[in-house]
Amino acid sequence: MPHTIQVGGRSLLVTLTAWVFIVLGVLASASALVQNAVVASLVPGMHVSGDTQPLPLLTGWLIGYLPWVVGAGLAMSLATLASAIGLLVRLDWARRVFIGVLTLAIVANLAGLWLQQEVVQSVVSATLTRAPIPPQALGVFGGFVTAARVMAIVFTLGACTMLAWIIRSLMSPRVRGEFA
Repeated sequence: MPHTIQVGGRSLLVTLTAWVFIVLGVLASASALVQNAVVASLVPGMHVSGDTQPLPLLTGWLIGYLPWVVGAGLAMSLATLASAIGLLVRLDWARRVFIGVLTLAIVANLAGLWLQQEVVQSVVSATLTRAPIPPQALGVFGGFVTAARVMAIVFTLGACTMLAWIIRSLMSPRVRGEFA
């Protein structure tokens, strides 16, 4: 019996992936627009109202790059939204762009592991220098910090694994056949 390929069949995987990322793209785009407005109001002085000290996590070299980072987040959100809509209507260029966006998200998340750990370390060191913690509570505090660091790594690696699975699924011959 000859092998036949069904072209144009719509899989539930592509439809659900498209709708999930359309919703996430809308939410992320709205969030990025709000962040752009907040960053625009904070960058000139970088002071919290009523506080004379600059924001502790936003000092030095990070201040100059913050508008670029927020702008890149907005661009990624809009690219995700546009490619997810194209994925829903089965456009091949959208499938390729979506795979590229997911690949970039994986790279950004893996690179962001370092930043996550640095932020946690900054918060912990700021807390320990400003608030005297009794020695009995220090062990519990350290346990929470370790748990937070481990969970950040586990969630990041889990999300990257899920995105890699979606990429692999979108590159399968069966799914590519839907976009022919």
